[in-house]
Amino acid sequence: MRMTALLGCGVIVLVGCGSMPVTGDVKAVDASQPGDSQVQVYAVAPRDGAPPSEIVDGFLESMTSDDPAFATTRKYLSTDARRTWQPGGSTTVLAQAPNRSGPLLHDEDNRATRDRETTYTLTGEKVATVDAQSSYRPLAPTAYAQTLHLVLEQVAEGKKEWRIDVVPDGLVLGQSDFKRLYRSVNKYYYATGSTNGRSTLVADPVYVRNRTDPVTRMDTATQTVRTLLAGPTNWLRPVVDSRFPTGTALRKGVTALAPDDQNVLKVPLNQKADSAGRSACRMMAAQVLFTLRDLTSAVERVELEGGKGGLCALDADDAPEYSADRGSEGADSQYLINDKGQVERILGATDGTGTPEPVTGPLGAGTVPMGSVGVARDEERAAAVSSSGQHLYVSSVETEGELAEPLVTSKAKKAADRLSPPSWDGRGDLWVADRDPAGPRLLRLAGGTGEPQEVRVPGLDGARIEELRMSADGVRIALLLTKDGRTTLNIGRVERRGSSVAPEISVEDLRQAAPQLTDVSAISWSGRSRLVVVGKEEGGVQQVRYVQADGSTSGSGALPGVNQVQSVAAADDEQLPLMAETVDDGIVKLSPGDNWQTVLKKGKALVYPG
Repeated sequence: MRMTALLGCGVIVLVGCGSMPVTGDVKAVDASQPGDSQVQVYAVAPRDGAPPSEIVDGFLESMTSDDPAFATTRKYLSTDARRTWQPGGSTTVLAQAPNRSGPLLHDEDNRATRDRETTYTLTGEKVATVDAQSSYRPLAPTAYAQTLHLVLEQVAEGKKEWRIDVVPDGLVLGQSDFKRLYRSVNKYYYATGSTNGRSTLVADPVYVRNRTDPVTRMDTATQTVRTLLAGPTNWLRPVVDSRFPTGTALRKGVTALAPDDQNVLKVPLNQKADSAGRSACRMMAAQVLFTLRDLTSAVERVELEGGKGGLCALDADDAPEYSADRGSEGADSQYLINDKGQVERILGATDGTGTPEPVTGPLGAGTVPMGSVGVARDEERAAAVSSSGQHLYVSSVETEGELAEPLVTSKAKKAADRLSPPSWDGRGDLWVADRDPAGPRLLRLAGGTGEPQEVRVPGLDGARIEELRMSADGVRIALLLTKDGRTTLNIGRVERRGSSVAPEISVEDLRQAAPQLTDVSAISWSGRSRLVVVGKEEGGVQQVRYVQADGSTSGSGALPGVNQVQSVAAADDEQLPLMAETVDDGIVKLSPGDNWQTVLKKGKALVYPG
């Protein structure tokens, strides 16, 4: 029904890879088999006289192709369905390619009816959806069933062919086909309100088509800019905004964007962009630059053009002022608790090695033994929870002094029910959870000082917060929630209402981020929109993997195995090593492209700033 071409083989019509086979049987190729993302599938039109089952199979196969405008795919549809079918509306992702069964027979069917119409059923296990905004949403595996109705339609005088006349909008793809056809990209918007007086960019992950999109005929970079201009996804929209004036879009007819030989990318926009002022225009350029540099490092300068010509430009060297992780630039130190309960620092250990030394101040002196620690992103202060889990302290790690009174105290009777490890966001606020069964609370300390403020989490539904990690941008929080004996990873949106002096803060719209993992034991943010997760699948063994903030599995996938991980730590800079605390091997590190190596035999609760 189709043929595949390995692009790495060059132009196979003219130049073979090695030698071209000229004999042997022709074998069918399953497009949904795992394989190289460069495998390309070509749609084939239905043959004359094809039976209904072949029409259904051909239609499903054609959906996995790069068929321009799905023109060939539409040939499997009736005249009316061909006109109304909307393949770009949404995508349903199944664990495997959809199964086809049929024809369905009903008691009222008679031979005359079956000769001119029939129905087939598509079934499978639905694991995710991608909506019209290109936003990915993982799902706990659920049964999928959809019907396709076929009729015998007249296609020419005296000639009839089977065609599908009732078909759901959107695409239905197996997981391997989806990963082959689409890729995850981050588009960037500004956090609502300011962080220390500066605007901060927040990553908004979406999926765009690899190579050329069949519907828009745009290349990957152009699709990405198009989704950026369309605005944030619905989930992130309440906490971010865009500097592009309403109605700004790419200039009509633009289907390809690429940097020139000087690594300058020019983006032609419509006249709506002309209304932006100089400052807003530079912020628009920063949105484009961050978005495309996540896609390719070749872009060193972005130049925006409006309806009347050039608007503004931004060089990569000037972009960091908008980054959410700018407060942790150069923060390559790791912090841990030694066997005496002192907070120690491995100074400037870009490779994860070095000799730990107690931090300056009372946390390093060990006046009170500590059990967990969180370090502010500017590395001037740290928050630590006592080894009993009862008290939260905040202290400078740059100057000597006495340990101040605890800012939070838990009344729970058991240590496991007391305070979680603390976490700092990029705004300088400190977060901690009190797991007391008699009064569980999520608390925020503005600026890491003062009276703790209780944060509402309306979507908990009886679950308890075991652990939390704040993103650098301060608008997303990763929570480990325990309910009915299982611990899952959820991402929530941090909403701030009211005045900046006394805001009302809540965590809204919790979304399970790794539904395939039924028991998650440790998490850490790794970069702007990715997490490291330690957990188990149903009946499986412990694994360490990367997960995107939208819940999709990162292209990096599962990491090399390591035994009995208790905690994990990753940095805002993804080039710094991943660290983990294990039962038998102590603290270990994983550098890019390497295997796990032991760093320290003793020590616990290792963290990067944040």
